Amino acid sequence: MRVLFVIFIASLLSSGSAKAADDLVQTFDAEFTGEVNKNKVPGAAYAVVKDGRVVALKTMGTRAVDADLPVNSATVFRLASVSKTFAAELAAILAAEGKFSLDARVLGYVPNLKFKDAGHASSVKVRHLLSHSTGITPNAYDNMLEDDWTLEKIVPRFGQLEAMCKPGECYGYQNILFSLIQPVIEKSTGKTYHALVNERLLEPLEMQHASVGLEAFLSTANRAEPHVFTRRNGWARVLVEPNYYRVAPAAGVNASIEDMAKWVIAQMGYSTKVISPELLKTVTTKEVRTTRELNRRSWRRHISDAYYGLGWRIYSFGDEDVVLHSGAVKGYRAFISYSKELGLGLVMLMNAQTRSIDRLSVDFWDEAFDARDKAAKDANKAAR
Repeated sequence: MRVLFVIFIASLLSSGSAKAADDLVQTFDAEFTGEVNKNKVPGAAYAVVKDGRVVALKTMGTRAVDADLPVNSATVFRLASVSKTFAAELAAILAAEGKFSLDARVLGYVPNLKFKDAGHASSVKVRHLLSHSTGITPNAYDNMLEDDWTLEKIVPRFGQLEAMCKPGECYGYQNILFSLIQPVIEKSTGKTYHALVNERLLEPLEMQHASVGLEAFLSTANRAEPHVFTRRNGWARVLVEPNYYRVAPAAGVNASIEDMAKWVIAQMGYSTKVISPELLKTVTTKEVRTTRELNRRSWRRHISDAYYGLGWRIYSFGDEDVVLHSGAVKGYRAFISYSKELGLGLVMLMNAQTRSIDRLSVDFWDEAFDARDKAAKDANKAAR
């Protein structure tokens, strides 16, 4: 594997804080390198942000196992469900401008939306789409999307589904229903969803390699190809799966690790002209509790509670929150996270379906909070 590794600690940090960040990065880098090498992940990248600056960025491996195409910091990966963070923030921006209300009825924009329970559709609001709290069974009709059904054929099928609860009262993760934010946005603005993501988010944040959609991804020369694991040959390159691009708000964004470092910096409040503090508060307000997340194998020993906001998850590490989202489509994994309390952010991208990214994300935040606690104890001892 070819490796590019860049690390620098901002001089304006205090020496103690810089050393803590340096130690955390060195530990994580060793774990990241070990996981990628042990599992022979074709290509991978990460970036760590501290107080609004990139303090570490690393790329490893190849864009395709059958070619000499090293991953670099501009290599574009699919973000899969991390795309939901872009959709929710675009929606929040437009709602703040009065284009529509987050409490508007979705039926006003998607009149053919129906459910088996009479009156349920009329109670579904825009915020319910973005928080996965429509009250419908999780991942409804994703199988049809994967079987190459069009949305025009799938959406009427919701009329056959009974609700689990009233909108806003329970959590059920969705891709197709989440993507109905697209007609809300397009009918409210007269512009396409793809154009607005570029105009309001990617371009002003100078995410130079980022894009929306299959065509944009395939037209990018420096892109990471997807890989799946086979028992006979290990990681094998496969064709790019197009189906989830049909639900662009749910899974349609592409970006490099450079781009994603800028995205997490913006989430931490350092790009206020594009993403205001009020908007960040809107999307990270805890809308619905996600008790199922408390039982996930990788996280359950570490978090005390879990919620979904608008396009973002919020996990509680004791008294502190980490805002995050992961993504997975055939051949790709992505992860983004940050803690305002620690001033710390982490992004990872891989062109393989591997659980390595789950282990690494948990370990990073566990070690980050352990380091915070140790620093506090050391400071108390020094003050005595």
